[in-house]
Amino acid sequence: MKQHRYRITVEHLADADGNPPADTTPLVFEAGNHDDILKIVERMRGREDLAPESATALAVGLKLFGEVMLEHRKAPLFAEFAPHFRDFMQKLKSGARAG
Repeated sequence: MKQHRYRITVEHLADADGNPPADTTPLVFEAGNHDDILKIVERMRGREDLAPESATALAVGLKLFGEVMLEHRKAPLFAEFAPHFRDFMQKLKSGARAG
C-alpha cells in the first residue's frame, strides 16, 4: 500500500509541575499513513467543539494508532477493539460533536 511518510518528534517540555525536564532527548521516529495527516489536522482544527491543539493531538494520535491497527488487523490485540474504533471514526467523520 502506498503511504505518505512522516517524521514524528516528541519533545518533553515540562513535567506535570511545569518544571523543565532534566536532560532529555526528543523521541524521533518515522511512520507511514495512507492518508495525508496534515490535511486531516487542518479539517479537524475547523471543528467548533475542539480547541485547535486538542483537535491536532486527536487527529495525529488517531491516524498513527489507526494505521498500526490497520497493518496488524489480524492480530488478537486489536480484534475486540476494531469494531469500536470503526464506529468512533464513522461518528467523527460524520461531524458529530464532542460531548
